[in-house]
Amino acid sequence: MQQENYIEQNITQALETNYMPYAMSVIISRAIPEIDGFKPAHRKLLYTMYKMNLINGPRTKSSNVVGQTMKLNPHGDMAIYETMVRLTRGNGALLHPFVDSKGNFGKQQSRDMAFAAPRYTEVKLDSICTDIFGDIDKNTVDFVDNYDGELKEPVLLPTAFPNILVNPNQGIAVGMASNICSFNLNEVCKTTIAYLKDTDCDLVDTLIAPDFSTGGQLIYNADGIREIYQTGRGSFKLRSKYRYDKKNNCIEIYEIPYTTTVEVIMDKIIELVKQGKIREISDLRDETDLSGLKLTLDLKRGTDPDKLMLRLFRQTPLEDSFSCNFNILIDGKPKVMGIREILKEWTDFRLNCIRRRLEYDLDKKSHRLHLLLGLEKILMDIDKAVKIIRETKTEAEVVPNLMMGFAIDSIQAEFIAEIKLRHLNKEYILKRLEDIDLLKNEIANIQTTLASNLAMKKLIIAELTNLMKKYGKERCTEIIQGEEATLPEPETFIEDYNVKLFLTEQNYLKKITLVSLRAGSDQKLKEDDKMLCEWDATNKDELLFFSNKQTCYKMKVYDLPDTKASALGEYLPNLLGMEQNEKILYMAVTARYEGFMLFAFENGKIAKVPLASYETKTNRKKLANAFYEKSPIADMRFLMHDTELIAISDINKILVFDTAKIPTKATRSSQGVQVLTPKKGSILAKICTLDEVTFTDFDYYRTRNLPARGAYLKEEDAPGQQMTLL
Repeated sequence: MQQENYIEQNITQALETNYMPYAMSVIISRAIPEIDGFKPAHRKLLYTMYKMNLINGPRTKSSNVVGQTMKLNPHGDMAIYETMVRLTRGNGALLHPFVDSKGNFGKQQSRDMAFAAPRYTEVKLDSICTDIFGDIDKNTVDFVDNYDGELKEPVLLPTAFPNILVNPNQGIAVGMASNICSFNLNEVCKTTIAYLKDTDCDLVDTLIAPDFSTGGQLIYNADGIREIYQTGRGSFKLRSKYRYDKKNNCIEIYEIPYTTTVEVIMDKIIELVKQGKIREISDLRDETDLSGLKLTLDLKRGTDPDKLMLRLFRQTPLEDSFSCNFNILIDGKPKVMGIREILKEWTDFRLNCIRRRLEYDLDKKSHRLHLLLGLEKILMDIDKAVKIIRETKTEAEVVPNLMMGFAIDSIQAEFIAEIKLRHLNKEYILKRLEDIDLLKNEIANIQTTLASNLAMKKLIIAELTNLMKKYGKERCTEIIQGEEATLPEPETFIEDYNVKLFLTEQNYLKKITLVSLRAGSDQKLKEDDKMLCEWDATNKDELLFFSNKQTCYKMKVYDLPDTKASALGEYLPNLLGMEQNEKILYMAVTARYEGFMLFAFENGKIAKVPLASYETKTNRKKLANAFYEKSPIADMRFLMHDTELIAISDINKILVFDTAKIPTKATRSSQGVQVLTPKKGSILAKICTLDEVTFTDFDYYRTRNLPARGAYLKEEDAPGQQMTLL
C-alpha cells in the first residue's frame, strides 16, 4: 500500500496566510461601500461609462458597456450586467438612479421578473452623474492601476453630495455586513448644510426619516430613528399602501416595502388562505403593468377591507422591517457609524476634493499667468522678437536667444516661439494680455479660499443648494406615526368557535368543528392506530404536546386547519418538527394555563406540576425538560382541580389516592413524591379516574397517608377484566 505524503501545518498560520487575505479582500474590495457611496464594482462600471463619454452622448448597448468594464473589473459578463441592472432607472431600486436605461431591467419589487439580456438593452449615464464625476479630471481623487496595470481607475468618485445616504446599499462580507437605507436628497442636502454650519445641529430637524424608491409607509418611532442616527444600528417598519375599490369589492395594493417582493407577499397570502387562517379573500392577482405595481385581492361579500388589511399587515410581508447597519469603509477599515459621523467623514472627504480641485485650478491659472507675463514683455518690441527668430541659425537656439533678448525663462520663451506667425500682431497680443488682471484676481480668490476651511465649506453649501434645485423631489415614502399604525393582537383577528380535538397513538391530530362532527362522526384511522386523547376546545385555545423525549411542544388551535372525521388529520412529527424516533404521549388543552399536569413514573412517584410552568412570555414553541427523565414515564394526565385517582401496578395492586395530598412543584423536571410503593420487581403501570374502572368498592383501596403499598385487586372486582386496566 502506497504511503500518502502530507505536510503538517499550523492551523493559526494557515488561517493567516490563506483565509485572512480572502476575508480582507471581500471586505475591502467587494462587499462594503466606501464614503462616496459605491462598492468597487459600481465604481468601475460607472467610471467606464464616463470614459466612454456616455454622460453626454447617446445610449449604447449594455453589452458594449459590460465588455469595456471588464478592462477594470475581471469578473464574468453577467456579474457586471447584474451590477448595472440595479443602478438603472428601469429597475427602480434607487431613489436617484445613475444609469438612464432603455429596455427591460426587471423591477426591484419583483422576484421573478427577469431582466432582458444585455444585447437587447441600452444605457447611458443619468444626468446626476454630472455631479458624481464633475471634478474627477482635476486631480480631486487618487488613481491606481487596474488589475493588469494597463489602465488607471479612481480609488473614489468625487461625489458632490453624500451619496452614501441618498441611495441604499447592502453587502455581506466575511464576518460582517452592511445595510444602509436611503434618504431623500433634499433632506440629506439640508442636513449636510446644517451640519456644515453647526456640527452639533439636531439631525432629526432636517433628516426626517429614511425614504425608499418603492414608496410605502414608514411607521415613525422617534426613539428608534434617533438610535439609528446616533449608532448606525436599529430597525424600523415599512408598510404597504392600498386602496379599496368599492365597485369591484377588491383591495388594490400599489406600493410595498422596499425589503420584500410581490411574489413573496402572494405566496404568504396563499399559504394563509390554504390553512384557513384567511377566509375573506376569494381571489388574488398580480396586475402590475407599465403604469406601476398593483396587487389585487378580491373580497367575499361583507368583508371589512381595513380590518382585513390589519390582519395581513401582521401576518404577511405587507408590513416588513428594515434593519440598519451603517458599516462603511473609511481608509480601508470597516466602521459602523451614526449619521453625524458619516457626515463628518463625507465632509472631510469632500473638503479634500475641493482643496485638490482648487490647487489644480491654481496651478493651471498660475501657469497661464506666467506665460502671459512673458508675452507681455514682447509686446513692447514685436519686431525684435521676429528679428531674433529670423536671425537665429538653428532651431535649437531660438528659445535661448529669446530668453536673453527679453529676460524671460524657458517656459515663457517656448510659449512665444510656438505662437503662429498670424498671431504676431498687437491686436492678438493685447487681447491675451487683458486676461492678466482677471487671472491675478482669480488666483488671489483661490488662494484666499484655500487658506480658509470656512470658505471651502461655503463652496460645498453652494453646490448642495444647486443640487437640490436640479435633482430634488418629494418623498416617496409616506411617514405615519407609530400610534396610528399600532396593530391589534393576533387573537383579535381569530374567529372563535367550538371544536373537537382527536390525537391518535400514531400521532395524527384532527381538529373538527361540531357541525362537521354531527354530519359524520365515523373516525378514519390508519391500520393498527387508535385514539389516544380527545378534548373539547375552542379555536383560540392552546395545545401542549408531551413527547417521550421529555419535550413539550406548544401551538395554537387556530394554527391547525379544520378537517373532517373522514380524514387522517395532521401528522404531528412534520407539523412540530420532532426528532427521529420521538413520539407524542399526551396532549393537553388550555386557555389560561390553569390547572396542573400529573406525571406518574414507573418507580411509583408522581409529580404535580402547575400548567403555568409551561407558559412563556416569548411564546416559545418548544420546551425542554418538560418532566422528569431518570425514571420511565408510566402515565400523565391534565387536571383542572384536585380529585381522587387510581394508581395501578403491573401486578394488579390498586391504590385510590387524592391528588390534593401531592405537593405542587414549580420545577417542570421534578421527580415528584412517592405515592405507590411497588412490590419488588413490579412497577406503576398507569393511573386512571374512578369512572374508568368497573369496580365500585373504592374504600377498600383508599388510603389516608402516602406513600402506600395499595391492595391487590379483589376477584369479585375484576371477573376476567383486570387485564383491561393495564
